Amino acid sequence: MQRRLGTVHRAERFYDEQVLDRLNDRMREFVGRQEMFFLATSDRHGECDSTFRAGPPGFLRVFDDKTLAYPEYRGNGVLASLGNIEENPHLGILLIDFMRDRIGLHINGRARVVTDAEMRAAHPDLPVDPVPGRRAVVWVEVTVEEAYIHCAKHIPHLQKVPNQRRHAAPAGGPGTDAGTRTDAGTGTGGETEDGSVNGAPADRDRDWGTDDVKRKGGDFFGAAADVREGRRTPVAGREQEQDDAVARGPVPSRPEEWQREAERVLARARERAPEGAGQPFSGWFR
Repeated sequence: MQRRLGTVHRAERFYDEQVLDRLNDRMREFVGRQEMFFLATSDRHGECDSTFRAGPPGFLRVFDDKTLAYPEYRGNGVLASLGNIEENPHLGILLIDFMRDRIGLHINGRARVVTDAEMRAAHPDLPVDPVPGRRAVVWVEVTVEEAYIHCAKHIPHLQKVPNQRRHAAPAGGPGTDAGTRTDAGTGTGGETEDGSVNGAPADRDRDWGTDDVKRKGGDFFGAAADVREGRRTPVAGREQEQDDAVARGPVPSRPEEWQREAERVLARARERAPEGAGQPFSGWFR
């Protein structure tokens, strides 16, 4: 692709000047003060998943220049990322500092899932998070293979405001989450001088680990409504359909293949028919 698009020279310069196989001191300091990152994983078939992780500064912990780890909190129970890691240990982490430096850091490596007890045995000084919803269910330990910059030119500059709970928006609009401001100073959620947002009192707490549907965002995108109204097959139904298809075997794609398959089924039926069976087989639809 680099040859096709004429970027070989630029790419080689980037490899030579920016890509490390470890975290240098400035990278380690950068990671240690971030409160969020984006995580990319895939299963053994290469089916991808991209997600978001957040926590207090330093929740992505750097142990040395080749090793870091992050806690997995209690979530929706799907465990998509952890399941992918169990099948395929390669992952990608992207940290972006929108607030201060407007720069990003890519970290690619190999991961393994570690119990909280195992992690604390290896790192006895690991603190216990005081917030129950931020207690590690398990940890993901990452061995760094590549670390390189994500340039600043397209990263927006955001300004942090106090954490606020999701709330109802004015009639006719979905809920909003006033978590950032642009550098022009316009609050995305309309925060007023008294700390309220669109007329609703601002709650300064994040709902770490909650099972409260409304506090998690409710049916913001209408997926549950689509299922209720029959516009979408529930995942469980799709899985049953897939299981049935696997049990039936591959579907022939051409007429001659259908004929061979039918003849194979008929031959097996004749072999299994008891001696002296009466009515011969005459089709499936009678």
